[in-house]
Amino acid sequence: MQYRSLHSWDVTPEEAREIQNRLRTEVIPTDQFGTINTVAGVDIGLKKDIALASVVVLSFPGLQVVDSEVAACAVRFPYIPGLLSFREVPPLLTAFDRLQTEPDLVIVDGQGIAHPRRFGLASHLGLILDKPTIGCAKSRLWGRYEEPGPEQGAYTHLVDKGEVIGAAVRTRTNVRVVYVSVGHRISLDSARTLTLACCRGYRLPETTRHAHNAASGKTPQNTLLF
Repeated sequence: MQYRSLHSWDVTPEEAREIQNRLRTEVIPTDQFGTINTVAGVDIGLKKDIALASVVVLSFPGLQVVDSEVAACAVRFPYIPGLLSFREVPPLLTAFDRLQTEPDLVIVDGQGIAHPRRFGLASHLGLILDKPTIGCAKSRLWGRYEEPGPEQGAYTHLVDKGEVIGAAVRTRTNVRVVYVSVGHRISLDSARTLTLACCRGYRLPETTRHAHNAASGKTPQNTLLF
């Protein structure tokens, strides 16, 4: 699977923030995709200084696994809040490069534009892959919101200084919300609708659940060290 080289990964934290501020203007927050037949989930598992990067591709709307890859890569960037993509995107690109099935949409276990510089992991990955991406995070990084109703599908907007940057979405009745935001080439309404369509009775979408199982070793994989 091809992807774009937009910058060096051998950067300092200060340079990483400059890259985020520069590339944020290229994020497209509107729907620019065709029919969705496949959707991928991604996740990273860490074992000391090795990242296990998983990409699992599911059919849509059936949500059956059609392809998956796990790549073990050395971690080359420190853990710094707000700069997670510089730690996780390089291993994920290695896994994407090994896929036989190119996904139409990627749901990322992380933030899109719900980020202090509006350029989280989902936006960074989407821009490099030139794919529609959604950020679906388990915890809030940025912005404020009012708690939505208890029923499945209820949501409220995540707001920062008057700007809507995402949505707190109830994916299952009476469970904690997830935080959905635009990654790239998708609107917030579509991101929310597609995330809900990928849920099957659990808080997290099936894409995230399968990718997490693969990255944690719960699903047998042929894992190569890079």
